[in-house]
Amino acid sequence: MISQAKTFDAKVLRTTVLEMAYAGSTVHIGCAFSIIELLAVLYGNHLRYPGNDPLAAGRDYFVLSKGHGVMAQYACMRELGWLKDEAFSAYFADGSDLKGLSDSRIPGLEATSGSLGHGFSVGVGMAMGAKLRGTDQKTYALVGDGEINEGPIWEGALFAGHHELKNFMVIVDENGFQAMGRTQEVLKLGSIQAKFESFGFEAITIDGHDEAAIDSAISQLWASDSKAPKALLAKTVKGKGVSFMEHNNMWHYTRLDRETYAQALSAVDRSSK
Repeated sequence: MISQAKTFDAKVLRTTVLEMAYAGSTVHIGCAFSIIELLAVLYGNHLRYPGNDPLAAGRDYFVLSKGHGVMAQYACMRELGWLKDEAFSAYFADGSDLKGLSDSRIPGLEATSGSLGHGFSVGVGMAMGAKLRGTDQKTYALVGDGEINEGPIWEGALFAGHHELKNFMVIVDENGFQAMGRTQEVLKLGSIQAKFESFGFEAITIDGHDEAAIDSAISQLWASDSKAPKALLAKTVKGKGVSFMEHNNMWHYTRLDRETYAQALSAVDRSSK
């Protein structure tokens, strides 16, 4: 458990994402919404930050390799008190420190990502470093299913399997879409679980919006006696929580206007998550 024992409300996190996207007239709402529950469970139950310090020497590492989903991570960082409220109302304004992609200059963001496939290998390197230092730090890398079209993902996976990085876990946001279409149509992936298993990973597939299932699967993977790196395959819905955004890939790049912003806020408020 994390030291600050913070509970994260997925509805609050989605509302924050909408506030940011509207304030900054920016995009990537759908791909932030698909990872909300995953981040809520990670930050609430698993990631360790001694003293609630995002730069603590003994912290666990979380790398958002699909860096365009960073608004979901910002929302969690707000709940932890790492980011001030004014940073959200001024998102994308002149002088704003918060970018539309993960930026390592912000404490709590471990890697600058957005060049897809890159963050995964950074996370593998962090896990290798922790192993060499003999620490108990864990490293998580969250990737998109479209992102794993990239070759560096599989180079990193070979490295993690070869070096038996049992302290490393990849989480795949398997929402079925990427920027230009359905992953099945752009480049067929087959069984992602089977692929990671063939690279020497221990893998589990779960519903990526079921927080109890996410929590149980992460705990189960870490409890294993295997020396293999871990893979959590999360079946998710792009745009989850707002009916007109769900499974609608236009919300990868569409901006909110006053009407759609009000509609989205109302939809999140009515949702059970």
